Amino acid sequence: MDTPRLRQLLKAVQSGTASVEDALHELRGFPVENLDFARIDHQRSIRCGFPEVVYCAGKTHEQVLAIADTLLATSDRVLLTRADPDLLAALLDRFPDGITHQAARAFTVDRKPVSKRGLVAVLCAGTSDVPVAEEGAVTAEALGSRVERIYDVGVAGLHRLLEHSETLRSARVLVVVAGMEGALASVVGGLVDRPVIAVPTSVGYGASFGGLAALLAMLNGCASGVTVVNIDNGFGAGYAAATINRLPDDVEEE
Repeated sequence: MDTPRLRQLLKAVQSGTASVEDALHELRGFPVENLDFARIDHQRSIRCGFPEVVYCAGKTHEQVLAIADTLLATSDRVLLTRADPDLLAALLDRFPDGITHQAARAFTVDRKPVSKRGLVAVLCAGTSDVPVAEEGAVTAEALGSRVERIYDVGVAGLHRLLEHSETLRSARVLVVVAGMEGALASVVGGLVDRPVIAVPTSVGYGASFGGLAALLAMLNGCASGVTVVNIDNGFGAGYAAATINRLPDDVEEE
């Protein structure tokens, strides 16, 4: 149940076009619906601006489909992350109006799309980082942000990044995804006056320790205004970026 849908329901009751019984039926299970294996938080969208997101890893296909069914019974939007190819196919079969995002391992349904706002720039150092970057980009888009993707612009060829200087400066928030030594986040942080959310990835050779080297490098970076999320957490970065992006525009002092 999201805010527009709840407002519409309350106005219908107020105007007499819907009865109290109709409203009670619509609000069944609100705010929490118990599926035995999951407790669905139908109030999440009202509190946080977006419905509960489904993390698919570790769940059976049947559980994921049941959770998605329950969420879409009271909401027009849903985002499911870390879905394997077979699950993505099953989701598209159940929800043909949804979109499969293969690279991001994500699935979205948006039955009442609205215009995207602001601009979130999602950058990644190399092609191997694209799956994590795409998870961030798809998440930010699902939450209503306009997204610009700038991929394969790592520090090994810094001129590739500088070609996109105008986009970097025009974005309200930047998500920077990098493995190996994770240097890209500090470089971008030194070029812009906007929030930078750094995402270390597990891409790299043995001494990268599955992304730990990139994580520590980003945490110890010298550029100001850079915030770091967990290794491979494109979803967390995309969600945070969209939350920042939808804040009201700054009001200039007179």
